[in-house]
Amino acid sequence: MQGIRPIRDDEFKKFRQLIYEVAGISMAPQKKMLVASRLARRLSHYQLSTYSEYFELANSPQYPGEFQVMIDSLTTNETYFFREPQHFDFLEQTILPQWKGQQFRIWSAASSSGEEVYTLAMKLAEFFAHKQWEVVGSDISSRMLESCRRAVYPMTRLQHMPDYYLKKYCLKGVREQQGMILIDRSLRQQCRFLSLNLMENLPDIGMFDTIFIRNVMIYFDQDTKKDLIKRITRVLKPGGYLIISHSETLHGLSDQYKMIKPSIYQRKLT
Repeated sequence: MQGIRPIRDDEFKKFRQLIYEVAGISMAPQKKMLVASRLARRLSHYQLSTYSEYFELANSPQYPGEFQVMIDSLTTNETYFFREPQHFDFLEQTILPQWKGQQFRIWSAASSSGEEVYTLAMKLAEFFAHKQWEVVGSDISSRMLESCRRAVYPMTRLQHMPDYYLKKYCLKGVREQQGMILIDRSLRQQCRFLSLNLMENLPDIGMFDTIFIRNVMIYFDQDTKKDLIKRITRVLKPGGYLIISHSETLHGLSDQYKMIKPSIYQRKLT
């Protein structure tokens, strides 16, 4: 069996078009080697020598689960707890104190492996000792959702977590689980995870007081961003907050928001 041949431009174009159609992600030409490296393990698994062969296999009804594996491989991004901490400070210091209602609901719209979801859960658990709350996490990757529900993480993902939260909400692994932590059950029970493709019409997931959708739009072109914000806005309560990453903006995408500060927007009441 010969080794894997380098990915050709026409092969990369096939994967690039597919990921745009399925996930709305616009891959720049310089991402060719990233695609090749992420898929190389799957080619080795099936003992294939070309990326065209793998493309055909992943789209074949004979391998019904491989298409999702391919999508997972191309869309997964590593994250960590308390990433961009100013957003969690704003949640704690501004959003939560002014909120009034029966149940506070927050959506992590691209939850990846779950670190953002459980960071939000820690903040809500501290603030709402006697009120109802829920964190909903969603992702296109079934593998990432399994990681979310498992809630087991390497200690390296906790470098930015304050000791208070680490001691209160994380259980350190022993023996074969040494170097890992498990999120406390009290938090896991308050979090729900859904398989969602943000490029499609959203199912009935209810209305939210705050939505986090960070480091997502950086992969999309302008028209895809506009469509995404329209879908997101339909499930954000008037007066609710939309949190994006510091490298993103809503400028030119929607007139239904006012900017509170860079990367933090509030949906207008009318």
